[in-house]
Amino acid sequence: MDLVYAILGYSPQKPIRIAQTIASGILGVNSYNGGTRTAALGVVLQFVIALGAATVYYPASRKLPFLVSRALLYGIIYGALVYLFMHFVLVLLSAAPHRNPSFIHQATEFVEHCFIVGLPIALSVRHYSR
Repeated sequence: MDLVYAILGYSPQKPIRIAQTIASGILGVNSYNGGTRTAALGVVLQFVIALGAATVYYPASRKLPFLVSRALLYGIIYGALVYLFMHFVLVLLSAAPHRNPSFIHQATEFVEHCFIVGLPIALSVRHYSR
């Protein structure tokens, strides 16, 4: 869902660019010259990142039971933390070209991470914890 949001919000006419942008975290600007190969890498990386976020939340929920019992609240908070980690750690350390998106893009992406990234992770963990 995060990838679909990015495509619809940033590049609905050329969706391949979103996947190539994700791959640029590893490949730099050369990612945009790689066609479907680098786009496929970007899609795989998107799933690796999402799986990584879920993998962090799950063991934390074993140690901190309120992450399961209050999944709505903590899922939204977790999504915010994922956004902050992505933009203030991973993107800055990556080879991706650094851009300054508008405030409205940053704000909508922040909210999107709360509800489309963090919340589904928390609700899934709660569901499968029973």
